[in-house]
Amino acid sequence: MNRQHWENIHATKAPGQVSWYAPHLEVSLQLIDRVALSRTASILDIGSGQSTLVDDLLARGYSRLTLLDISQAALDATRQRLGETAPAVRFLATDITTASLPPAHFHLWHDRAVFHFLTAPEERAAYIQQLTRSLKPGGHAILATFGPQGPTRCSGLDTVRYDAVTLHRQLGPGFRLLQSSTHLHPTPSGATQQFLSCHFQFQPLTAPTK
Repeated sequence: MNRQHWENIHATKAPGQVSWYAPHLEVSLQLIDRVALSRTASILDIGSGQSTLVDDLLARGYSRLTLLDISQAALDATRQRLGETAPAVRFLATDITTASLPPAHFHLWHDRAVFHFLTAPEERAAYIQQLTRSLKPGGHAILATFGPQGPTRCSGLDTVRYDAVTLHRQLGPGFRLLQSSTHLHPTPSGATQQFLSCHFQFQPLTAPTK
């Protein structure tokens, strides 16, 4: 992934000026609520950017939250916004495809809009390896990508569009698809983007590599 590209975006644009902005990630929150996790469950938010998901999860009482984003500027802005609650959150400024993550650690993996930017097969393979290595057996993955009618470019970059079948095929047989839906996301500029949101449960065919 292009670190400098995302650093420039987050350093020069306010949250409400980017196409993926939403005041609250309602679809993600609904799916997380359906999982009914313990409030001490370990949650990883991939490509967290400056989203308010962390604010809403903290307000719900979740206490083990990790935000991962390739942009240090995005994480710094989120840390500043959280103020006195920021020390309760772990911040990781890194590329998910090369990040150093603890094995079999997370109960929930959330990604609203990173996977569809991985246009190279080797990037997707590295991402999925990270997912299968760091998610606990029986853990959950909530992934959102552009849907079949979503844009083919976003923020100046090419994207890959998915339906539930093709996204499930990417993750492989170790994941069981529990729920999928599409919805239209209104951008701040007044356009709409079709998103696909999927909820998977991790059921590894073999023990995770440590």
